[in-house]
Formats: sequence, C-alpha cells, structure tokens
Amino acid sequence: MIQPYRVKMALCGALLLCASCAPAWVPVIGKNPDVQVQAVRSIKQVRVRRIAVMPPIDAPAPGSTVEEGASDSLTAELQAKMALDAGWQIVPESDVADAMQKMPPTNAADLRQNALELGRKTLADAVLYGEIETYKERVGSDYAASSPASVEFTLHLLDIKNGQVIWSAHFAKSQKSLSENVFDVVAFVQNSGRWVRAHEIAAEGVDQAIEDLHKKLNLQMEGPSFRIPEYQGKYENPATQ
Repeated sequence: MIQPYRVKMALCGALLLCASCAPAWVPVIGKNPDVQVQAVRSIKQVRVRRIAVMPPIDAPAPGSTVEEGASDSLTAELQAKMALDAGWQIVPESDVADAMQKMPPTNAADLRQNALELGRKTLADAVLYGEIETYKERVGSDYAASSPASVEFTLHLLDIKNGQVIWSAHFAKSQKSLSENVFDVVAFVQNSGRWVRAHEIAAEGVDQAIEDLHKKLNLQMEGPSFRIPEYQGKYENPATQ
C-alpha cells in the first residue's frame, strides 16, 4: 500500500514541474500590477545604445476593439517616455517612417521579421515593437461614463545582432470605479475621481514597462566621460613668494 505522504510528495513534484514550464511573466512588484514582464537571463550581456521604436500593429483579441489611431497614440507615448530616460539613443521617427516605406506592410505574420529589417535599415542595436490587443475609449464624460476606457498591449525588444527577443511586457487594464475596486484608492485620488481616457491608461502602462526595460538593459552611454585634469607641476604658495 502506498503511504499517504509519498502520494503528497509525488503530487507536489508534478505541480512544481508544471510551474517550471509556464511562461516567466512577472508582475512589476510595487508598481503596477497590470504590467507583467519577462526577460532572458542574458539581457545584461546585450549591449544596447541605439533603439528604433516600430509602431505597434492592431491585433484585436476576440471580442475586443482597437479603435482607429491607437497605434499612433501608443507610439507617441513610447517615444515620449523613452526620450526622457537617459542612456539610449532613439532613432528619429522620420527615419523609422522612411525605412518602413521601403518595406512590405507589417502584419502579425511578418511582425518580427519586419522589426529585424527595420533595425538593420536604421542601424539600431535593438527594435521595440508590439501588438495592441485592446484600445477602447470611454463612453461618456469625465464624471459620468457609461463605459470605461480599456487598453491592452504587448511590447517586445528585439536584439538585432542575434535576432532574439530579449524582453517583453504585457499590459492590460480597464478603469474601475472605487466601489468596484476599493484597493485602487491611489489611482482614484490621482485621477480626481474621474473617468480617464484610453491614452491616459496607455501612458500608465508605458511608463511602468519602459522603466523596467531601462533598469534591465546594459545601456552603452555615448560621449567621453568628463574628468578633471590633474595638476602635474610643483605646487607653489603665492603667499610665500
């Protein structure tokens, strides 16, 4: 007869094995629980200086909506956030647009391949690209919305040198009233109790995701370091002369 504790041990082992096979999505602890990230262990060994931001494509999830202009709005948020963080050089939007005009239209099937081609054309070390699964604007006004805004997107950073995705982030959020989520008091106060727009929710996700990426990357700073020259001669005190 199999002893009960052995059965328990076997069951625990099976559960641990299943857990080890699951994707390594990790929430941004202490920041935004709506953002989850994953990165390869070798990300600190990848040298990144120049990054191209590729406009994310519309990829509506079943039953979801991606409204017109969502890609432009999210791209603007990404460019603005990354421009504020030092340590990387962002390929100008005009250069990205020029390069993409010479490439075939981007869809879900060739998204990664086109990101790789964009990186080569713009001489970037890495390309940030992604998909927008949901981008639904609120219905109503600041204080009387019948339907809240909802945003969901996924970002990837592609290392051009080896063609590997070294970092990904997933964000999904629909605003809830304080009565629906009493634990989200901070967001309720920050928004002055109003119903926010979709771009405000997207900006929240972009801020947390890019902040995580900035911390994880091995950024290659540009320009020579500043150093105070050392005096090599003999010191003479003018008061003794």
